[in-house]
Amino acid sequence: MRRGVALFLLINFLILGYILNSVFTLITLLFEDCKADAILSSEIPAPGSELIGKGPQYIPRIIHQTWANESIPEKWQKAQKSCLDLHGDYEYKLWTNEKSRDFIEKEYPWFLETYDNYPYPIMRADAIRYFILSHYGGIYLDLDDGCERRLDPLLSYHAWLRKTVPTGISNDAMGSVPQHPFFLKVISELQRYNRNWQIPYVTVMYNTGPLFLSVVWKQYIKTVSSEEQRVRILMPDEYGNKPWKFFGVYKGSSWHRDDAKAIFWMGQHWGWVTFAGFALGLSGYAAIYLIYRRLHLKRSGEYRTGAAGTAWSFWPWRSGYRRVKHEV
Repeated sequence: MRRGVALFLLINFLILGYILNSVFTLITLLFEDCKADAILSSEIPAPGSELIGKGPQYIPRIIHQTWANESIPEKWQKAQKSCLDLHGDYEYKLWTNEKSRDFIEKEYPWFLETYDNYPYPIMRADAIRYFILSHYGGIYLDLDDGCERRLDPLLSYHAWLRKTVPTGISNDAMGSVPQHPFFLKVISELQRYNRNWQIPYVTVMYNTGPLFLSVVWKQYIKTVSSEEQRVRILMPDEYGNKPWKFFGVYKGSSWHRDDAKAIFWMGQHWGWVTFAGFALGLSGYAAIYLIYRRLHLKRSGEYRTGAAGTAWSFWPWRSGYRRVKHEV
């Protein structure tokens, strides 16, 4: 019977190992501060500085944005105009639904079926930004990211993303040279991560959104071997309430549903949620163990029958099974 216990424990360890391996990258994200690739404040010339434009500029002067059609909602027109007014010498590309699909069909036909079958429009809006940055290069901005200053200093990196709170990176503002290996990896991973998690917020975030991008980024940085392959990270101070910030964020998140509120609540109370998760997991494990023990003992004929004579008991804190005589 000790062999049965050993087999039960081995199976559980294998299952636990598989689960931990599956979520390992997500766990490491909780402790990622992005400092190794951070764009330091000392690297960024102040607005109006004579140093602006004197360094190398790798990223092409293109600003990309997406919307369903050419009619931008009034609440985001001011943000859009702030970027256009500051960057008259940049090419501006507004990617509508029609233009985006035509682009995928022409340049990346292998992805068209996945693109068309995404259950939520925001997933197509997420995916197209990765493809256009990989193809054309430039800077992608969400429509709710207004420009507070010219973006020229951000052209001096081969690729950049920006850190989000509490962990990971965001996909609302990104820059890249054409065919950067990071964005090539991102578009190649989209199909592998395409699955329906039944909860809309989780499906969007982990299939195409910031969580997906963060996981791919964590995997990618292990392979970087040159400065050209590196992805630099714009830290919160560079787009927060600072006089030298690049972006002013207007109200957005139009795709969020009620399930997002539950996710946000869990994020605000992550300590209790973690404790409850462990407690639930241990309770489930104990229940499975008790069921297994009951079935195993019944199969071997060593279980309490309630009849007079000798019965058998099991002490779970001892190794193996121990026969205990009961006078009944």
